[in-house]
Amino acid sequence: MIPTLEKLEQIYHRPLFDLIHESRRVHLEFWNKSEVQLCTLLSVKTGGCSEDCGYCAQSSRYDTGLERENLMTTEEVLPIAQMAKANGSTRFCMGAAWKGVRKGDQKFEQMVQTVRAVSRLGMEVCVTLGQLGDAEAQDLKKAGLTAYNHNIDTSPEHYSQIVTTHTFEDRISTINSVQRAGISVCCGGIIGMGEALRDRLRMLEVLCNFDPTPESVPINCLMPMPGTPLADAPAVDIFELVRLIATSRIVLPKAKIRLSAGRSLLSREGQALCFFAGANSIFYGDKLLTAGNPGVDEDRQLLQSLGLEAQAPYSDQPEPAHIH
Repeated sequence: MIPTLEKLEQIYHRPLFDLIHESRRVHLEFWNKSEVQLCTLLSVKTGGCSEDCGYCAQSSRYDTGLERENLMTTEEVLPIAQMAKANGSTRFCMGAAWKGVRKGDQKFEQMVQTVRAVSRLGMEVCVTLGQLGDAEAQDLKKAGLTAYNHNIDTSPEHYSQIVTTHTFEDRISTINSVQRAGISVCCGGIIGMGEALRDRLRMLEVLCNFDPTPESVPINCLMPMPGTPLADAPAVDIFELVRLIATSRIVLPKAKIRLSAGRSLLSREGQALCFFAGANSIFYGDKLLTAGNPGVDEDRQLLQSLGLEAQAPYSDQPEPAHIH
């Protein structure tokens, strides 16, 4: 049964130890307790984006000091993907800073070629290219794309406070196209953008109504970027993050819950608590698009100290479906 907002609030507000005891039970029912998926994220086109996302250093509307870089060629991307695989990553994610893509555009056809080349390495391939439609999703599927990342960021009600150059409905439309093509959806959000707790749980409610539910759910903590409207946002409380991860694990038992941006701001103990509460995927490598991330050696030491190991790639693609 799909949880209502009221049910999500009840789960979230349980005494913390009761909450993580339940989320751990659910986690052990559906996942290997010692496995964490390692994903590598590469910005293949940096800066100069026309969108006005209030958290993003890549928007051309803000003076963030970020140097604009053109779309990387397939030949430039492949060695980085090969190195990521050698370091233990089973998923290679590529992000491009632009509003969206259209079939026939040179940049889109170049990305299709890159997806095809990376998929031949035997890795899961994920891209985040902004808005797209059915034709683009189908081409990416044929090229071997495993997953499409398109975060809804926050609740439908809070969304216009963060972005005005596209709507929440635009995000859902792209996700519809991705699911119709039979591509897995990687979709989560960012906390710490001035939203209320209700917004975080509304975001989770929307994710629970996807059909099928997302294959992976990134939970990002805002990393305030100088020059952006959210540059002075306060840090997220670790227990609020753990509560959201635990709640997500309980209501989305089959999703990989990815501890994403902001991990470099967490202590080793804080990360360990997130893993215990149900997180079983991380971005691996010293950079996330434009933000810092713990180094590979640092992550290896942390996982080893917790008795965790890299998760093998998954092999079953979900059936094409729709969002209710």
